[in-house]
Order: sequence, then C-alpha cells, then structure tokens
Amino acid sequence: MNSGHDILIVGAGPAGMAAAIELRRLGLMPLVVDEQPRPGGQIWRDVERQRPDVLRRALGPDYAAGADMVARFRASGAEYRPGTRMWHIERGLRVFLSQDGQAFLAEPRALVLATGAQERPAPLPGWTLPGVMTVGAAQILMKGSGQIPDRPVWIAGSGPLPILYMRQLLAAGGQIAGYLDTTPAGAARRALPQIGGALRGWGDLRKGLGWLRDLRAAGLRLQRGIRDLAAEGETRLEAICYRTADGRSHRVAADLLLVHEGVVPSVHATLSVEAPHVWDAGQGALRPVLDDWGMTGIDGLFVAGDGAGIAGARAAVARGRLAAQGIAARLGRPATADAIAATRAELRAATAARGFLDAVYPPPDTPIADDTIVCRCEELTAGEIRAAARIHRGGPNQVKAVTRCGMGPCQGRQCGYTVNRLLAETYGQTPAETGFFRIRPPLRPVTLRELAALEEGREAP
Repeated sequence: MNSGHDILIVGAGPAGMAAAIELRRLGLMPLVVDEQPRPGGQIWRDVERQRPDVLRRALGPDYAAGADMVARFRASGAEYRPGTRMWHIERGLRVFLSQDGQAFLAEPRALVLATGAQERPAPLPGWTLPGVMTVGAAQILMKGSGQIPDRPVWIAGSGPLPILYMRQLLAAGGQIAGYLDTTPAGAARRALPQIGGALRGWGDLRKGLGWLRDLRAAGLRLQRGIRDLAAEGETRLEAICYRTADGRSHRVAADLLLVHEGVVPSVHATLSVEAPHVWDAGQGALRPVLDDWGMTGIDGLFVAGDGAGIAGARAAVARGRLAAQGIAARLGRPATADAIAATRAELRAATAARGFLDAVYPPPDTPIADDTIVCRCEELTAGEIRAAARIHRGGPNQVKAVTRCGMGPCQGRQCGYTVNRLLAETYGQTPAETGFFRIRPPLRPVTLRELAALEEGREAP
C-alpha cells in the first residue's frame, strides 16, 4: 500500500501538532502518524481525558495548556492516524509504517520527525529488579491512568523532571520517602558562564525554583551529592544503598525506587539513514545537524522538537512551526517574513536558559561497576563490555558483533550511550571519537505478516 501525501509528520506531540497546524494555516495537507491512541505526546499524554479535580490540579497548568494545542490540532483538518508505527526509512524518503497490523509505504516530498526524547539510561546495580522504575514511567502512569504509588516512594537522580514529578505526586496525595540528588557538586561554578542565558530565560527557571520551594515546605527529605547508588533484593527491590557527600554509606529499606538522569534526543531514525550528527557535550548525547529550518543533511528530512536537542515543550512548538514554514517555502506556499521572524524569536526565548540547565545538570559521571548489567535485552554486564572492548578494539559496532549488545528488542536504546561511555573510558578518547551503534532496520518490531502484506502502488486506507 502506498500513501500519496506530500508531507508526512511522525509524532503527534507538541512539535508534530504545531507543524501540522502551521502547514494547514499555509494551505498544505500533512499526514500525521503517531504510535499513541491520542495526540499529545509524552508531555501532554491523554490531556483530553476528563480528570478528577485533585489530579487535574496536581498535573498543573503547563499540562492543562496542552488541551488547547490538541483542540487546535484536531480542528486544523490535518489527516491524523493514531496507532501507527514507523519502522523503517530509506534514503529518498521512503517511509515504512504499520497500522492495525497492516504495513504501508509513504513517499512524501517532506518528512518531519517529531519523535521527541527518551530518558537517558543510567545503569546502576540492581536496576533490573522489580520495584525499580524511571521517573518518566511513573509520570506516564499518572497522566495515562491516574495511578500513583500507594506508599512512600524513594526518588533518585538529577534534573528538572524529578522535581516536577515530586511536586505532582504530593499534590495528588502521594508520599515521598526521600529524594537522593545525584547532581555533581559545583553547579554554581559550571553554570556561571551561562548566567546571561539564565537571566533571559528567568521565567522558566523561576518556575523550577517555585517547585523546589513547595517541596521544602512539604517537608521533603532531600540528600545531595549522592554517589554509588545501588538497589538490592533477591527477587524484587528490598533496599537502597548509597554514599553521601561526607563519604558515609547508607542502607534503607525500600520497595519502590524511581530513577532519572535526564533525557536525550531520539535519534535512532536519523542515525538509520546516516544523516550527519554531532556530539552535544552539554547534553552528553548525539543530535542531528540541522539547518535554520530544522532540515537534516538529507534533502526533505526535517527534525522538530526534542529530537533536535533537548529544550522542552515551548521550544518544541516553535521548532515544529519553523519546520512547517521551511517545508511550505519549498512547496511554494511561503509564510510571511513577519510570521517567520516571530517563530524564530519564540525559539530563541524558549531556549535561552538551556545552556544554564545543561551546566547545572550535567550527564552522570558515576563509575559503573563491572557487575552492573548494561544491556538489559541480552543481560550483559559492564565488565563483559569492557573485556570485549579490550580484545576487539574498534568501536561500538565491533563490540556489538561479538557480544550481541544492542541487538535486542530495544535496538540499543537502553545500552547505546552506556556502551559509548565505557568504550571511551577504556580507549582514553572522547565520546564523539568513540561513536555510536550503526542502526539497522526495523526501528520498531514488525511481524512477518506485515512484511508479507506490504504492497506498493495502492492507496493506503
């Protein structure tokens, strides 16, 4: 089956919806596909659903604001297909998708990847035990089904998301046993060169300071400078061990631990078509090289939202709109100079404080013990990865070939950055020099039935 749309947008989060709305305003008809059953992305997941007042207040005004964007998207007239997976891209913008167990092909003139970000995998001893989850997963449960832990929960990690989630959790009636802040010491020194951006983006930073103030007022048990975090238990989580800044070791009983060490751009799709990427040292991750409109080095392939570099929902909306304006100009429907200038100004304002936040919350640098599982799919430890790196020196793909690390269902999403870090340390080189896995299709699991049913030359349903 073939979809005959000139413009395909993958992802119906802030960036994808903003791109679709702008394209419709400019008289163009995009096809928007998304894996989820409803628009909103992760940040505005299920925002259309009616909520109890307590949960609605707990999720806050920034979450509620997504309802307006979703309503505008639905009213825009853009064609929208929820429950649709993109599982392969070929050069020439041949995009393979599946919906309701049926595969189809799209060959647009412009493709916008608005697939967002993922939580940074941060392996620690015992992170595969039942009872250990990520903060992002817990927040998805809160947004998607209103579920919160029924007992005090331990939270460990760094970055703005744990602070936001803890505020939401307390407002929803949950309890926090304690917050183990793993942010490295020296935030003021690291952030000083970025103070200009902090002042320009003061509104966003003030919001975060307000969250911290609320948490302190609620009596949050906060411990800073946490190192050597580990989860212990036989068949599930039973205790947490950690070392505080004064060097003392601690062990506390726990049956639920939520961890978070920041987010990284979703780049598997752009890596798979060998679009140029650059290592972003501030975010400790790869991001695609983009022009002023968000287009990659592959003609017609655009990236919008956090997939272009972590910057948040407000920046994602501006990036989506900018990508739409770039596409419209290519297709003979240019936006006005004033509209383009306004979009660029909004993007600058939305990203002003990003350098400051990246400096305050750098990528984790805690040593990874040899017996820590790195590849969850194949159950490979850091020690096994290091041993393979010493024997088969060459890079992530050589280690992948001899260990199967990165060949599981997640396709390296849960181990790729850790392997990069371990090899960089072993070889005494930078993460940029070390490189990343070569991404092979499919990007998402696809059945033989779907492949067998793929027929080119017919209109998709």
